Amino acid sequence: MRVSVLGLGYVGCVSAACLASLGHEVIGVDVNQAKVDLVNDGKAPVVEERIGELIAEVVRSGALRATGDVREAVMGSEVSLVCVGTPSEPNGSLCTTYLERVTEQIGAALADRSGGGGRQTVVFRSTMLPGTCLNLLVPILEKYVGGTAGVDFGVVVNPEFLREGTSVRDFFDPPKTVIGEFDPGSGDAVAALYDGLPGEVFRVPVPTAEAIKYADNAFHGLKIGFANELGAVCQALGVDSHQVMDVFLADRKLNISPAYLRPGFAFGGSCLPKDLRSLVHAAQRADVSVPILAHVLPSNSDHLQRAVELVERTGKRRAGLFGLSFKPGTDDLRESPLVELAERLFGKGYDLRIYDANVSLSRLLGANREYIETRLPHLAQLLADSVGEVLEHAEVCLVGTKDPAVLSALPHGDGPLLIDLVRLPDAETRRAEQGYMGLAW
Repeated sequence: MRVSVLGLGYVGCVSAACLASLGHEVIGVDVNQAKVDLVNDGKAPVVEERIGELIAEVVRSGALRATGDVREAVMGSEVSLVCVGTPSEPNGSLCTTYLERVTEQIGAALADRSGGGGRQTVVFRSTMLPGTCLNLLVPILEKYVGGTAGVDFGVVVNPEFLREGTSVRDFFDPPKTVIGEFDPGSGDAVAALYDGLPGEVFRVPVPTAEAIKYADNAFHGLKIGFANELGAVCQALGVDSHQVMDVFLADRKLNISPAYLRPGFAFGGSCLPKDLRSLVHAAQRADVSVPILAHVLPSNSDHLQRAVELVERTGKRRAGLFGLSFKPGTDDLRESPLVELAERLFGKGYDLRIYDANVSLSRLLGANREYIETRLPHLAQLLADSVGEVLEHAEVCLVGTKDPAVLSALPHGDGPLLIDLVRLPDAETRRAEQGYMGLAW
């Protein structure tokens, strides 16, 4: 394919050279004439493993050249990859100035094509927040082109997952390829660019592709911060942190796995809250600052509060809650987030009814009974005997369980408003219905 790559920084330079090595005809574009001259001389404008010899090879073969003229590059290509920078503004917000400018230039060039040369696909590799492409860049393109996205030209968000220092290796062996397609034809064009590369390909809506890069980078930062904080605590306590992490990393069932990485309700139970408090307290006693670990429980509490606020926004006063125990299939109420949720709603004066098939006040014993008598002493008057009793009472229902008896009884459309805390099996269908609200989806 004939490809233009706009922006010859790390991402653009590596993308241009690697695509050329795959057999595509590539034109690199940059406002910095020094970068353009370096590429045309077969030299890399960035310092990076393998990039020097790769650029020399593809320039020598004629597969890659560079120019400072956006119009020339766009006119001579079928696919335009936008790889300009999106730096932070002083207040932390995303700077889209370079994105907007190059999008205007691409749009003006496409208008000059007057329909010749087939449909162009504009591919944004730059990191941008969800909504940037559809709400900012697509309108710019449509204005300058005088046409419609998905009809007169294609649009794709195609985030990169290249690490400086190993970016060439990462390009040829990517962890995944993400194609945020405005329409299937646009996605097909980009999929063809990477044909033959390993790794799973995900074709998703444009905003999803924009968000994935942020999810990745936020999690990478979180992992590094977690490991460093834990290491500092271990050092203060006289423990070999690398030995601890060797064992931690060996657990591929719960630790290095998909476990716990689905948005849902707040966590609770007899272990996680207690052990986090204890670890943070030990760090404080040792004068070790652990801001990530110290804010896990406050973050969890804020997530629980989101459910309360969803109820408040409905304006309804009669509420129902399905589920109370910390985990399905048990009657363990210790530090259950659903108990905390019930307590907050009851404390705010909501007329509340609760159903949990596994919770019977007469069967609660020991620490379990003591906990509920302390946190929710009015439980007896709040517990309902059936799903139907809660549905008949409530104007708004919070679903905190996937009990089959509850799921089969939940109405569609008619009946109380539903606030989904667990992502119901039919959540995708219900999202289109009036009166359904997901907690974090």
